[in-house]
Amino acid sequence: MINEFKDFIARGNVVDMAVGIIIGAAFTAIVSSLVGDLINPIIALVTGGIDFSGWFYALNGETYPSLTAATEAGAPVFAIGKFVMAVINFLIIAFVVFMLVKMVNRIKQAAEKEAEEAPAEAAPAGPTELDILMEIRDALKKA
Repeated sequence: MINEFKDFIARGNVVDMAVGIIIGAAFTAIVSSLVGDLINPIIALVTGGIDFSGWFYALNGETYPSLTAATEAGAPVFAIGKFVMAVINFLIIAFVVFMLVKMVNRIKQAAEKEAEEAPAEAAPAGPTELDILMEIRDALKKA
């Protein structure tokens, strides 16, 4: 079982996946900051001061000054603002991944085009069939 686990971990796919997950986690923190610190204030400015992060609805019918106060009171809430932020995060991440894949595809296409354009090395010219038959004929004459 230990050997199978070592073989599983040693595969390149597992290592690549682990690196991707670590980079993804770091990237998520960057995107969350981008949305929370840069995009949401711009949206709030455009919409007349609406702050999506604090947008919620208490299901128990009571009114709370903030989402934090409602959750501390134990009230069930629809945290609509958190959902909107998650959607914005997703759209930004999806766009960046799209751009990354597009860039990688361009690099691959350029490399493939370069490989096609490079002249293939000519195979060393070997003896023709006629040359081999003549050698056999000459060898038979000597024998």
